[in-house]
Formats: sequence, C-alpha cells, structure tokens
Amino acid sequence: MILNNEMIIYQSLEFDLIVYAPYRSIEGFINDMEEFCGSKDDQLQGLKNLHEAAKMEVDKIMLTDAPLLFPPGQLALAALRSSNGVHRVLDFERYLKRILSRQNSEHTTSELIESFNAIDSWVKRYKFPSEKDLKHINRKLKSCWGLSFYDESKKREKKSKHKSKRSSNEPTLPSLNE
Repeated sequence: MILNNEMIIYQSLEFDLIVYAPYRSIEGFINDMEEFCGSKDDQLQGLKNLHEAAKMEVDKIMLTDAPLLFPPGQLALAALRSSNGVHRVLDFERYLKRILSRQNSEHTTSELIESFNAIDSWVKRYKFPSEKDLKHINRKLKSCWGLSFYDESKKREKKSKHKSKRSSNEPTLPSLNE
C-alpha cells in the first residue's frame, strides 16, 4: 500500500528523486585547469591523469550520502582536490581562489575547503558491504519484488527449458544451401 502511493506523496511534497552526478563538472573544471596552467604539454598529460583519477574518486563519492548533501560542483572539486593531492598537477588552493574571484562567489575558500573535507570524510567512512551482507540484501530485494516477479521468472525459465527439449527432439530440416 505504501509503495503504491509513494510517488504521489513525493509529487505532493514537490520532492524530486534526482541526484546530479559531478562527472560533467569535472570535465568543465579540467578544461578550465588547462587554461589556468597555460596548456603546457607536460601538464596536459598530468591533467589527463588527474581527470581519470578524479572520475574514480567520484565513483567512490557516489556510493556515499555526499551527493544528497552537496552540489555537483563541490563534489567535483572535492574529487579533483583529492586526486591532485596524489598527482600534484597544480596549486589547487590558488586555482580555487581564482575560481572564487571570477565568480564573485558568496563562499570563501575556507568554507569550500571545509565542504571538501566533509566530502572526503564521507568517502573515508564508507565501507563496502561484505559478501554476507550482499547476500542478505539480495534476499531482501527478492522479497520486495514480490511473488509475481518470482513466478514470472520461473515461468519463463520453464518455457525456455521446454522449448530446448522440444527443439532437440524434433528433426532438423536441411538448409537451402545444402
């Protein structure tokens, strides 16, 4: 009963279930960083490595609650900052100050760094479920799907077995090319 009315309740509360991922934001910041660095050949390869590392960092961020709490731009910058800590491509704090000065932002550098630290904290606290936990979750999901879903998949399975038995017993016709 609750599941049937869930979407109606969300609509009446004007609540969206959309979470925007920061992957496009990363690309935009990488393009801006190319301009910031002056597009030197040695730094272009470093920025490519930074881009790949930041995407992997975003993959981790997306497993946490951070996408529900922070906008995509901040998530992207947090991923880039974390990746830059490993690759050391540019002076990230100077880059951050440049962004804030261009946008006349209401945020200060220290406020953004505080947000980045909070995002990093979410990532560090995340623990991937164990094999046992995954099996338990899978059982719970199957019970949520209901018997009708389970019955339909069993029917399809029986039909496919029945067809394969029938087709193996039937004589095959020669092809037109033989």
